[in-house]
Amino acid sequence: MAEMDIHEVLRYLPQRFPVLMVDRVLECEPGKRILALKNVSANEPYFPGHFPNRPVMPGVMILEAMAQAAAILAFRTLDGKPDESTTYFYAGIDNARFRRPVEPGDQLRIEVLLRGSKRGVWKFGCAVRVGEILVSEADIMCATGRMPGAAA
Repeated sequence: MAEMDIHEVLRYLPQRFPVLMVDRVLECEPGKRILALKNVSANEPYFPGHFPNRPVMPGVMILEAMAQAAAILAFRTLDGKPDESTTYFYAGIDNARFRRPVEPGDQLRIEVLLRGSKRGVWKFGCAVRVGEILVSEADIMCATGRMPGAAA
């Protein structure tokens, strides 16, 4: 159940600002689950356009936070870290629901449960909360692999 600070998170994710959606990992049980945090700041780059008079975090960014937390769980489960030849992409999103807007000042608690993996395709159940309030949930699939032409 290792906690990870931002420096350790960056070792597992290729994303950087402004697309990095995980600030900290509170708990990680490889092969089972992860609980990660995203602090939603008023100066996130999407807020001026979404929406100028009432900033709301786009749902696609919440889904991205789920996928990034899931990536950390997958690589921790594999007991490895991705390198420049590793790919990790969405393969599917099912049952996505957005129950309440996420606004500047909120802290997302991203919980991801590993449902299974087979031949580089991972299935996860995800729930995002602000405090105890469920704001979003989805079942996601992500695929890992090597970049075409990368050395094995």
